[in-house]
Amino acid sequence: MTSPGFRLRHLIFLGPVKEPAAAKFGPGLNVIYGASDTGKSFIAEAIDFMLGGKLPLRDIPERIGYDRVLLGIETIDGTEFTLQRSADGGRFRVFDGLHTKPPTDNKATRELSDQHSDKNRDNLSMFLLEQCGLAGMRVRRNNRGATNSLSFRNLARLMIVTETEITSQRSPLKDGNPTADTPNYATFKLLLTGTDDSALSESKPATPEDQSREAQLELLDQLAEEYRDRLKELTKEPKELDSQLSRLEDALKQHTEQLTTTESQYRELANRRRELRSKLEEGNDRRVEIDGLKQRFALLAQHYESDIARLRGIEEAGTMFVVLGQAPCPLCGADPMHRHRDAECSGDVSGVIAAARSEIAKVDLLRRELDETVAVLNREAVAFDRRLPRLQEELGRISEQVDRLISPRLTKLRASYAELADKRGEVREALAIWRSLQDIERRREMIDNEPEAKAASVSDGDLPTAAADEFAARIEKILQAWHFPEADRVFFDTKSRDIVISGKLRTARGKGLRAITHAAFTLGLLDYCRAKGTPHPGFVVLDSPLLAYRPPEGSEDQAPEGAEDDLRGTDLNEQFYAYLEALPTDRQVIIIENTTPPPAVLGRPQVEFFSRNPHSGRFGFFPLHGVGSGSPSLEETNRDRE
Repeated sequence: MTSPGFRLRHLIFLGPVKEPAAAKFGPGLNVIYGASDTGKSFIAEAIDFMLGGKLPLRDIPERIGYDRVLLGIETIDGTEFTLQRSADGGRFRVFDGLHTKPPTDNKATRELSDQHSDKNRDNLSMFLLEQCGLAGMRVRRNNRGATNSLSFRNLARLMIVTETEITSQRSPLKDGNPTADTPNYATFKLLLTGTDDSALSESKPATPEDQSREAQLELLDQLAEEYRDRLKELTKEPKELDSQLSRLEDALKQHTEQLTTTESQYRELANRRRELRSKLEEGNDRRVEIDGLKQRFALLAQHYESDIARLRGIEEAGTMFVVLGQAPCPLCGADPMHRHRDAECSGDVSGVIAAARSEIAKVDLLRRELDETVAVLNREAVAFDRRLPRLQEELGRISEQVDRLISPRLTKLRASYAELADKRGEVREALAIWRSLQDIERRREMIDNEPEAKAASVSDGDLPTAAADEFAARIEKILQAWHFPEADRVFFDTKSRDIVISGKLRTARGKGLRAITHAAFTLGLLDYCRAKGTPHPGFVVLDSPLLAYRPPEGSEDQAPEGAEDDLRGTDLNEQFYAYLEALPTDRQVIIIENTTPPPAVLGRPQVEFFSRNPHSGRFGFFPLHGVGSGSPSLEETNRDRE
């Protein structure tokens, strides 16, 4: 009998003027590996988004211009359909068959809401649950026996494991929301046993105090849910907010010092540039003024020469008249014979000569003073001619330093400071929400633990021991197949709701081993459900399960931080892929990794390599031309959100 469920066939981003960005999948093992910052993790996020995820897709520059997303799906019995959704979220359209672009008639078989509801089946959650044989199931909501309709989102977190989630220091059945722990565990129990919680009857509050307590719990749950939704938009790791805020404060302090120093340099150079410009302007004005004065003084010198020449002529003429004495009087015009020495004449030639000589002396003095003034101006002009080019050169050097070095650096520092300040504001907001959420959870726990509330509770509904033991045995078998060190004793701990390996709780291990054992948990659940015939969608998406294989920092002789995560001396990498290659076709596993798979895997048709090299292979999930110049990359955006 064919197991219910489905597999993913393709994920495609489309845009009016964009080349499609596509990833194709098939039965069994699928691998997407390669360089960081190529969109590998974005594929996992987009799959979750197309299966009803609430959080919007990351607003990365590579996604600009893409307005819709297609997800091709094939059921285990061969039925094919394609989901279409706006890249901004919202409702879904369903087309029969697999389509790499919307059909020409664009007529959807069905239109589905993105909100789960058990009142009608026109929503994506119910549509997908029907493909898995889980439609109409109910899961426990709290310890009073209240139940909720099973949503596909209850299942999704057990199949799509992001890089953040795969390394988290908590059980795979917990997502950081205490109120969701009960339905999460109930969903896990449903997959193992095939039995839901429809038979439960909610225990109603017996007294007014119990009713008041119930109302308080509901109100706290509503507030907590709102806080969690907002918190998910701001951060993925709330527990790291304090250290993140501390790092931001340190970074802001350093930026403040750099900004203060750079602004001081900028002000100093700007003042010097302003001073030089003023001096240069004044010098050029004075130089022009000197040239004007020299031109005017040249005309004045010509006048002085003309006056001296005229006075010299008067002096010479008078002298000659006195010496010769026979010429007509130059003043009255009388002939020598008619002149009478006792008669009065209107002019005195000797006096005229003396006056001319006196005037010549005055004009000559003025001319010498003018020559001295012109000499001073010439010296001043020469000084300006030497100094102004130096001022111009220094001004150019300072302007270039300001315009090409200091000003851009200052602009960048100011922008970076503003970004850090905005990020600090977000972190402070997230930290305030996180602390409020913790306070709400403490209050809720206090109310929930009161004796009156306990009296109304029903059995927690733990797993049957046989199911838990067999589930743990399958994980043990998988770990041993991978040659995982010391995997001889694995059991499921109902208190921590996680597996214990060789006497050590999974969450107590290092980051890398938490990743690989989380993968074993998720794959073990798929293996158990398929072997027992219990419902399971049939596919798994794992982002970075082989984190323990990342090379340590420093030299090979230096032990890396968290040395217990170093599995380089084992062949777990090869055995991990060998196990996945042998999976039956009714199971699909999509691995997203940075590390290169073994050579035997590289020849498979369902292996995709993202090189981040524009001259070799496929650049990344989005075509190269979609990468915006100067825009933050996928990796930077991810860090900002974290």
